[in-house]
Amino acid sequence: MPASPYTDLDRPPLSQRSLERALVTPESLWTHIDVRAQTASTNADAAAAALRGDPEGLVVVAEQQTAGRGRRDRQWTSPPRAGLTLSVLLRPAAAKPEADWPALTTGAFGWLPLLAGVALLEAVQRVAEVDAALKWPNDLLVGDRKCAGILAEVAGDAVVVGIGLNVTTRADELPETNGLPATSLKVAGSAAADRDPLLRALLRGIAGWYGGWREAGGDAELCGLLAAYRRGCSTIGREVRVLLPGGGELRGEATSVDGDGQLVIRTADGATHRVSAGDVLHVR
Repeated sequence: MPASPYTDLDRPPLSQRSLERALVTPESLWTHIDVRAQTASTNADAAAAALRGDPEGLVVVAEQQTAGRGRRDRQWTSPPRAGLTLSVLLRPAAAKPEADWPALTTGAFGWLPLLAGVALLEAVQRVAEVDAALKWPNDLLVGDRKCAGILAEVAGDAVVVGIGLNVTTRADELPETNGLPATSLKVAGSAAADRDPLLRALLRGIAGWYGGWREAGGDAELCGLLAAYRRGCSTIGREVRVLLPGGGELRGEATSVDGDGQLVIRTADGATHRVSAGDVLHVR
């Protein structure tokens, strides 16, 4: 017999019906909220839907994920219903004339995980009332500990953006990591631990920023996304080490994030470098 979803009263299940009633409306970006009790990977599920031709606006949410991945295939684990684990299906390469959205080139797609990060930061600050910040390119930090991660993947002509946020995870449930230590909103003293309003705020935030970004033709500065990201990014102004994808390392001061979403680093010799991908370590 399957376990009751109410065995932990601090972790009630999400209601697909109420989420769809609130978020799937004629003018909304979202077309379907698929809440699953368990799945291997919400990103894999959303990518499969993209390749089947499902429309933009699908949201796949898992109460438990058994094979979640972060960047560089790192595992993302969370107890059942202790966090928000979701993926959204977006099709920025397709024009949407009824919304005045032009088709965007793949060069703009790098902004999508940063866009999701801004929406996540705003939702956490507003609903959970936790002082959080973004670490370039894809982590949400609370007190220099990782509380959430974001992973964007191309699936055919679509992009899938996955988000994992620790909400009610207790200190003894947090996983061991080989990078930044983990935390959760609960451990950080969140004013609210109800996942439903957090998820609604997050999805409304993504939809709002995505709509503005699409209307601006993918220009992050024009739609205000660049300024919002810079305000929320704690990497800017820090001494950093960047482990580059092809091997090698870059050290210096992170001075800004540019209009393409790249991290701008000034090294000790005064040279300026722009990094589009890499693992960033904040140097204390």
